[in-house]
Amino acid sequence: MARKIAVLIDLSGTLHVEYQAIAGAVEALQRLQANPKYAVKFVTNTTKESINVLHTRLTQIGFIIKKDDIFTSLLAARRKIEADKLRPMLMLEPEAMEDFEGLDTSNPNTVVVGLAPSQFHFENMNSAFRLLLEGAGLIAIHKGRFYKRKDGLALGPGPFVRALEYATDKQAFVVGKPEKAFFESAMESLDVSEAVMIGDDVRDDVLGAINAGFKAILVKTGKYRIDDENVVSEDKRNVVESFVEAVDLIENWKLQ
Repeated sequence: MARKIAVLIDLSGTLHVEYQAIAGAVEALQRLQANPKYAVKFVTNTTKESINVLHTRLTQIGFIIKKDDIFTSLLAARRKIEADKLRPMLMLEPEAMEDFEGLDTSNPNTVVVGLAPSQFHFENMNSAFRLLLEGAGLIAIHKGRFYKRKDGLALGPGPFVRALEYATDKQAFVVGKPEKAFFESAMESLDVSEAVMIGDDVRDDVLGAINAGFKAILVKTGKYRIDDENVVSEDKRNVVESFVEAVDLIENWKLQ
């Protein structure tokens, strides 16, 4: 039987930036999806919007993606909250709250931080700070330093998580990329012999995947900055201009 390869694909910055698809990405993805040799899964740290909102956005851009093929750090966070029977203070944008419906948020014993620009003001941060001092736990849906918007780079949730860590001497539990458990959870339903990750974040996407035992490709779109690839050892370094070239590299299987 021919080997089957999992292709894990980041979304924001790799396939699209806000409501604009990366040039050629729609067609390149269709080519990959049409080949039975590959099992395609979308893995994202996007926390500003629920999976329904995200899926609608991708469909409007032109991508043909099944909702069940998207694994988000929001989903991983909800699994953690339910497994540990936590009552969270959710620092999330309203568009993301749908993924946490039904949870008990009364008398919170955990602070959960996602990318929530509208929530990162003094009163909210101070409320989270006080909860942590009273013994609450701290969960970072991810600790991304920045992300790409159409008007340029913008702060991610990482700096705000770090502020709470610094003020309270607590360490956040991280559920999203680059954590090995996140990649392993994304792979649970896939019957494959090996995997490759495509992303624009050299730390969360590329190094995270390599540390999980996968191959990885860095694309020079989204949050990519010059020389990012130099933090990856040469024997595992794969860097291309965009998602289109990443698909070409996978199809020719010329990967380090």
